[in-house]
Amino acid sequence: MPPTKSTTSARRRQRTVACQTCRQRKVRCSLSVTGVPCIGCTQDRTPCIVPTRRGQKPERHGGPVLFASPQSPSQPLPQTPACRVELPAFQVQPQQHEPLSADASAAREVHDIEDEERNGDEIAAAALGQPRRVGEVPFYTGDRTGPVSTLDICSPDHSLSRHCLIPSNSQTTLSDDDRDYLQKKGVFTLPKPNTCESLLRAYFYHVHPIMPVIEVDSILNYQHQGRLGDCNILLLWSVFFVAVNFVPPHIYEQEGYISRKEMKATMYSRAKCMYDNGGERNKVSLLQASLLLGFWHSEQDEHTQPWYWTGIAINLCQMLGLHRDPDFLRYNSSITDRQRRLWRRLWWTCFFRDRWLGLTLGRPLRINLDDCDLPMCVPADLLSELDSIPEAVSVSYIPQEFQKLVEFWMILIELSQLLGKVLVLKSKSVKSKSSINQINALEAQITRCRLPDQDEHGLAPLAKFYAHHVHLHYQALLITLYRPCVIEHSESLAASQQEVEQQRLQSKADAAASKSTEILDILVRENLLEYVGPMTPALLVPVMQTHLHNCKYANPLSRRFSFNKLDMCMGVLEQLQKTYTVASLFRGIFIKALQQIFPTYAASSPLSHRPVVSTDADPVEPQSDTVPVQTAYGECNQKISDGVESSMPAGFIDALIDENSIFDFLDTWNEV
Repeated sequence: MPPTKSTTSARRRQRTVACQTCRQRKVRCSLSVTGVPCIGCTQDRTPCIVPTRRGQKPERHGGPVLFASPQSPSQPLPQTPACRVELPAFQVQPQQHEPLSADASAAREVHDIEDEERNGDEIAAAALGQPRRVGEVPFYTGDRTGPVSTLDICSPDHSLSRHCLIPSNSQTTLSDDDRDYLQKKGVFTLPKPNTCESLLRAYFYHVHPIMPVIEVDSILNYQHQGRLGDCNILLLWSVFFVAVNFVPPHIYEQEGYISRKEMKATMYSRAKCMYDNGGERNKVSLLQASLLLGFWHSEQDEHTQPWYWTGIAINLCQMLGLHRDPDFLRYNSSITDRQRRLWRRLWWTCFFRDRWLGLTLGRPLRINLDDCDLPMCVPADLLSELDSIPEAVSVSYIPQEFQKLVEFWMILIELSQLLGKVLVLKSKSVKSKSSINQINALEAQITRCRLPDQDEHGLAPLAKFYAHHVHLHYQALLITLYRPCVIEHSESLAASQQEVEQQRLQSKADAAASKSTEILDILVRENLLEYVGPMTPALLVPVMQTHLHNCKYANPLSRRFSFNKLDMCMGVLEQLQKTYTVASLFRGIFIKALQQIFPTYAASSPLSHRPVVSTDADPVEPQSDTVPVQTAYGECNQKISDGVESSMPAGFIDALIDENSIFDFLDTWNEV
């Protein structure tokens, strides 16, 4: 019996209605309960489009619901009165929340559960190499104990890749309140065009060669096309923040800032504001920004110091699985070569920062190389991006000697690996102190390192500075290996042999410190201090600690020479503190330390003319009434030899001299 007209109409009414997105995902749609938009599209912030069936009139529900921004990105960018560029608005999430009925609430709960299961299904499908949608977001399934390792049971050869790309189920959204807040903070207002150009050039000349965390073409092509506002705004402010250190004074003056530090603080504030409130979900972008923001240092913002930001970057790396080789079992076709190159650069930059911050701050290392198998970077990882940049742009923004700077960066990574071994050796407990044989074995590895030729003919000033910079890292590594051993003893050696070994190691530490001082002298004489970056002041700490050690324990003549070398380092820090807050911190600590050895020592005021230090017994009169008197070295030396005691807590100076890091004595400092 053929179906009647009423039966056919009833079936049509009972047919499931679903929006276009839910149909593509093959999931249940809540349109029949909640109407447009459905719950899935509401959660994912995607357009809820209801396709019209053939022969049916479209329903009047106001058309597809689109969470579009009030200002289309294709519209021209308006100019502010200060000639600054106003960025396109982000997607704004509507804030109308109408109460749902009981049926709608139940439907939402069911949909939420199905959505959660769908996420697990998509992860498993991507891990099995059977994705149902195009993957965009890097996902690391974890090692053998992770939940996705369950699929290994079903895999015949247990060779499933741990790296995959999963679909993005959410878009960056901003509420009205967040957008208004960011607007008031100036996040959506770029500096003047010539300032942006100067900042980008400074970044790629001075920061990128030692921190290659940004894809060069991703920014410079936008700049070349006049669409810099279309870049990721979080990364853009992060780049501007670290680049301020190297722009000429007229740049920050034309932007209305009275100093470089003031402009840098503003750039950091906008980057951090965007980091915290901008809704950025791309973990790679967050990782890149964290590494750059790790150069921030301020007394007023203690919890966001370099250690904090670098820790975030390392955590993001491990969440994304960048510490693991995506091709360990077999070639992973879901990962592009471009992603591989960027991941290697990001991971080894995190490693580089972890090792040298561990040395500077005297804190434990976060990265254990035994848990990592990502291959080492190769020069092509940095150079390949330049091929997609127009030659005119490359000449304008990329240093001519960039290929040589890439080689220097590879050497720094090698030195960082050795530094990690040294720090692990030095961090052993008292019951398991390092032996002379272990120290000698590490010394042999370090001395085999291939270092750049500091006297290479034809080097441009930028490349010449970075050649010296690599040598500063090398000497700091040697001092770290040698100097703390002075107070260690080895039970396998007789007392006389122990003393001989200690003297030998101390002599080598002194030689490395002297070579570092010679490098500083070259940087000053050849006007290369302008290329110094935020990581350079920390390299002076082990050098100055070694000279300070000799100021207290060496013979009188050696003490005089060590004092002069230390005073030279203090002069360099005095120059650098115009730009870097951390230089002021280091200088203040060493001034107090010198006063424990020479009680009447008084350093010159910051940025003032330094008085000449005499070796006679009488103090030298200052050349200006505004400069405090700096007591003669001879008088200070005599007072120390006469047993003049300081009022500072006992152990203060010993903590400064004998430990790996200048910050290990801060607990004693707080007692002052």
